[in-house]
Amino acid sequence: MKTFSAPFITVAGTADAGELERLVNSAYRGNSSKKGWTTEADLLGGQRTNEAGIREMIAEPDAVILKYTSEEGSLQGCVYLKKKAGKLYLGMLTVSPELQTKGIGKQLLAAAESMAKHLFCSIIQMTVISVRKELIAWYERHGYVATGETAPFPTDPKFGLPKQSLEFIVLEKQLV
Repeated sequence: MKTFSAPFITVAGTADAGELERLVNSAYRGNSSKKGWTTEADLLGGQRTNEAGIREMIAEPDAVILKYTSEEGSLQGCVYLKKKAGKLYLGMLTVSPELQTKGIGKQLLAAAESMAKHLFCSIIQMTVISVRKELIAWYERHGYVATGETAPFPTDPKFGLPKQSLEFIVLEKQLV
């Protein structure tokens, strides 16, 4: 599953883990995340991920992190993908806060859908924090629908420290 080719989008390796950690945390937590619209800083404290966690994700069987880099090689976005039970799970879709609304997220989403088709997955599935209405709406505009399923937010501090009660909703997109 470690093959992919598209302009500016490549497969991340373990050497990218530190840079990926900084990107993801900057987009979701802390003051830097408030420069973009995907911040979770008002919902969660702590970090979104760490370098060891990124390395574990990269090493998982049937999983990959795609990274989006500029022509100069600067990391600008990423997405985690894992094939399980005939579906492709999509997580950690991240774009640098300063570059959000420039189409990078759409390109990563398209790359994920291309990967799903390549892997003979007819469904992409993800979980989104239920109170993230603007993010859910963005995914809905891209063909994702709520399944009616929910999942608890993890209590492990390595995922962040909730400032309120949180849960996930499950979204899916049926690929044609």
